[in-house]
Amino acid sequence: MKQYLELVEAALETGTYKPNRTGVDTISSFSEHYEVDLADGYPLLTTKRMDGYRWNSMIHEVCWYLSGDEHIRNLREETKIWDAWADEEGRLDTAYGRFWRRYPIPESGAQLEGESWSEDAHRWVTVEDDGRRTFDQLQYVIDTLSESPNSRRLVVNAWHPANAAVSTLPPCHYSFVFNVQGDRLNCHLTQRSGDIALGIPFNIAAYSLLTKVIAQQTGFEPGTFAHTVVDAHVYCGRGERGQWYADHLEALQERLAAVESRDGYLAVQEWLEAEAPAEADGDERLDHVPGLLEQLSREPLERPTLEVADVSIDDLTAEDVELHGYDAHPGIRFAVAE
Repeated sequence: MKQYLELVEAALETGTYKPNRTGVDTISSFSEHYEVDLADGYPLLTTKRMDGYRWNSMIHEVCWYLSGDEHIRNLREETKIWDAWADEEGRLDTAYGRFWRRYPIPESGAQLEGESWSEDAHRWVTVEDDGRRTFDQLQYVIDTLSESPNSRRLVVNAWHPANAAVSTLPPCHYSFVFNVQGDRLNCHLTQRSGDIALGIPFNIAAYSLLTKVIAQQTGFEPGTFAHTVVDAHVYCGRGERGQWYADHLEALQERLAAVESRDGYLAVQEWLEAEAPAEADGDERLDHVPGLLEQLSREPLERPTLEVADVSIDDLTAEDVELHGYDAHPGIRFAVAE
């Protein structure tokens, strides 16, 4: 997908060296944006393989979001993606789906003067077993699309400031908005922080699937998936390897700017590996730059298609989603910076 490769190019060619909380340094770019027309096919990356266990992981993660659960007991049977951030009992303090489907409503005594809140009997409000009230944002969007499709208030928010201030990992892709144009349902995702090599490909796949699911349930055609990433970054290693980028980023960017064909990225990759210090034992593949240069050297292949059973968001399972016609270049391994 050329939009993804353009994002990689933008971050590497214009980004700045930026350490962060993980201890693995990054090349970071501010406020990157791209758009993908879903009518041209399902945007699963083809410059590296994303099927097999990666595909299985993404599908089960989306279904877990839709369930509204905050516990990963079922999810961890299919993917270990959230294990590092869950507590000993498997609960995740910032679970996207919990906020999508069960956003907390303040108790009446805790509401500030002048605020308006849905009553208990409201159709999108659920009274939990412990008496707390929650609001189903995603069902609100589906119902409003059916009743008032031109609404500009189709927002789903996974960011709760008081939770994010103390969370192990506050939501990265924290807010999305649906918007109808003609017979097309579009989705815009805002992401505060995006790991370009590992996270962003999953975000593209997940929210494009979500857009298709919601469009299918409300009688629209899937339209455009738009994505804004505030801190779009490439991890570039730890210790001496990361520091090398701090000292040589300008030289790297000069070489990238001079590339005239896809093969040129392999020459930059060869130069980098010859000049940069080796990654320390245990840190292998924390530097994502070489793998992304490999992807930039590859020509994107034709997009696959996606078939989703016509079921509600409450009933959707991994078996209801089928990928057809997917072909991709060989996989590339990247290590996760936790």
